[in-house]
Amino acid sequence: MTSPSSLVDSTPSSPLNSDVGGLGDRGTWLLSGPQMSEGMETIANHIARLGALPSWSRSELRAIVRESGLQGRGGGRFPLAQKIDTAFLAPGEPIMVVNASESEPASRKDLILCGYRPHLVLDGAAATAAMVGAREVIVHLHRGSPFVRDALVSAVAERKTAGLDDPEWRISVGPDRYVAGEASAIASFLNGGEARPHFSGTPMARKGPSGRPTLINNAETMAHLAFLLRFGAALWRSGGTRTSPGSQLLTLCGEVGVPGQVFELVGQATIGDVLLHAGVTAPPAAVLVGGYGGTWLEGNMAWQVPFERTALGCVGAQPGCGLVGVLPHGACGLGETARIVRYMAGESAGQCGPCVSGLPLIARACDDLGEGKLRRRGLRRLQSLCGLVSGSGACSHPDGVVRLVQTMLDVFEDDVVRHLAGRPCRASNHPPVFSVPIPVSDVLDQVWR
Repeated sequence: MTSPSSLVDSTPSSPLNSDVGGLGDRGTWLLSGPQMSEGMETIANHIARLGALPSWSRSELRAIVRESGLQGRGGGRFPLAQKIDTAFLAPGEPIMVVNASESEPASRKDLILCGYRPHLVLDGAAATAAMVGAREVIVHLHRGSPFVRDALVSAVAERKTAGLDDPEWRISVGPDRYVAGEASAIASFLNGGEARPHFSGTPMARKGPSGRPTLINNAETMAHLAFLLRFGAALWRSGGTRTSPGSQLLTLCGEVGVPGQVFELVGQATIGDVLLHAGVTAPPAAVLVGGYGGTWLEGNMAWQVPFERTALGCVGAQPGCGLVGVLPHGACGLGETARIVRYMAGESAGQCGPCVSGLPLIARACDDLGEGKLRRRGLRRLQSLCGLVSGSGACSHPDGVVRLVQTMLDVFEDDVVRHLAGRPCRASNHPPVFSVPIPVSDVLDQVWR
């Protein structure tokens, strides 16, 4: 097995040791290698740096994945081994998909991995295809990702020229909508339907919309698999904690040195430790953790919390897609939340009452609160509406919006009191902190196709 000594400065011997770095920085695992200025890493450099994937039997590969405890990095943290075993045991040839669509507006992990380290992603996908017996791998992107698409096309061509024992590769491009990147929405789209969430009591890994086992894995998950197959489950696990093994990729947004910069955390560090690397030298007003459907944490609390599944769970948060958003002192958390909720309401699948009716009402109430137009009766209606919407949707999209709103009301409680009295805080005039895409009209049904 290839030695990692040339890849990292040191291997963390316990979760208390950590390295945080960006693309090309030593101490990183997935992001190690050439600097961003050098562009996409070639197959020759990739193999020279990391070595070729070891030749394991199908049973050996599955055993290594089970030993690693690798959890999916798309947000749900579902065990990869369970997905693979389900698809392997199901009848029919599996459909193997890499989800590189990156629906979260502020996330850049898929862009960095597929654009600059595509062979790491494709290695993991090829290994997964071998484990389940898939002859083709589909890499699914959102429209508006020409840089990523071009990098993947070049990488696939390089692999063919190099004569690698790969499956057939196909690149799919789907609608650039928030919920269109959800796994069941991708499966529906690939089967000729709309890119909206599709639900069934049967796991897709056993039987997808096409009737065949459908295995959809996030691009970061595949990159982790390629790393652990080279260096072993024990070393890979040491990059995290017992409940969150392996390193983690984080996208920093908001008031940070370089919004959109992706860092890799190898070991364990607090959110404050990570933010120091992003140029944030003191606790901010608040931190948004897990994505635009994530959780607000008060700044001083967030600064001290390890970015780790169990620790985050203790304060009501979860890693999600690995997004960490910084709200500075002087900005209005109510206004920022209202902008995000308005976007999220426009990005629903439009398939059930909680999204069609509930989210626009929540968005309107958040707008009124941010502008100082909401009163206590309206706040009680907002809280009641959140309770009705939570857990009642056909997908988890409305749950994320509710979580964001409920934690807003808690973390920015003092501001809520002032806004309810018709005295919006001075921060209401602060320039927007978080980037929110211009929503596409829900009337245009073709955006789902």
